[in-house]
Amino acid sequence: MNDKTWARIKKYTELQGTSGQEHIVRQQFRDELAPLVDEVKYEGLGGIFGVKQHSNNHAPRVMFAAHLDEVGFIVTDILASGALRVAAIGGWNATVISSQRFTLFTSQGEYPVVSSSVSPHLLRGGTKGPQLPTVDDILFDAGFVDGNEASAYGVRPGDFIVPKVETVLTANKKRVMSKAWDNRFGVVTVLEALEALKAEQTPNTLIMGADVQEEVGLRGAHGAVNLLKPDIFFAIDSSAADDVSGAAQHQGVLDQGTLLRVFDPTVVMPVRLKEFLLSTAEDNHIPYQYFVSKGGTDAAAAQSELTGIPSVALGVASRYIHTHQTVWSIADFEAAKAFVVAIAKNLDTTNLKTIMGD
Repeated sequence: MNDKTWARIKKYTELQGTSGQEHIVRQQFRDELAPLVDEVKYEGLGGIFGVKQHSNNHAPRVMFAAHLDEVGFIVTDILASGALRVAAIGGWNATVISSQRFTLFTSQGEYPVVSSSVSPHLLRGGTKGPQLPTVDDILFDAGFVDGNEASAYGVRPGDFIVPKVETVLTANKKRVMSKAWDNRFGVVTVLEALEALKAEQTPNTLIMGADVQEEVGLRGAHGAVNLLKPDIFFAIDSSAADDVSGAAQHQGVLDQGTLLRVFDPTVVMPVRLKEFLLSTAEDNHIPYQYFVSKGGTDAAAAQSELTGIPSVALGVASRYIHTHQTVWSIADFEAAKAFVVAIAKNLDTTNLKTIMGD
């Protein structure tokens, strides 16, 4: 991984933007996307896509979509103490939220804030043991002396709270610790792939960009697909690795390559699409691993739009997603990036017809 790629990874993973508040990430992404494509398109909720046109209007329209948003919280109430009640944006395991640093975004500025926890000193002498918290049990503390002071600083229900984390390399330089690899992985991969394809004429009209509000129900993908009308759709996303316990038959192993996501509760990979992806990976010597997921991606939203679109998710497995600290493999990222480039180079009219069953 070169210095430019590392700087890009660090920038996008440290940027803060949860569902409904993606504008900070979108602005940076737009500035890098625009020089790499013929035109930039926006859908109504804020998704952004670059289009590289093919000279033949009948060439396949091939769409790759990351998503801009990460998980976070939204303020629902300001208490008399100055503490804040919140609702989760995206899926959180409540046991990992407490005692973490966040940023509170308000109309008057950005403020540091921490998630509450119960000191072990306050648990002594109780008749009950520690109870597992829920999201509703956790308050957020920006240090305001009372609710009036919080309001005076511009805090309002509807303000966003987003994890604050520095991105670092691991000691062996083979892995990275960061927040939001779900799904700044996809954002970075789109830009890296477009740079690799800048001087190439792909055998298709290439549509690459990022949706919004994926973490709260795959909302942005619907509008993006209806706007851009692809013939085939690839979600570029990060999935949950399950490889630290040493148990057999786990899913998603770091350093084993990009994911071939054959099934999840929302998408069954079409047989001919699987065959195309397998041959593309093997012909280009790209390491891959089969993956079955318990969650969905924007591919689920895309496949049911228009007259039905062959759709699947591509990506990487990452440890501890939807927390402050994700651990992921540089080798897997490089494999996924090479896979996206190879698909874009090979998905011509003949292959599309084969995938569609013609």
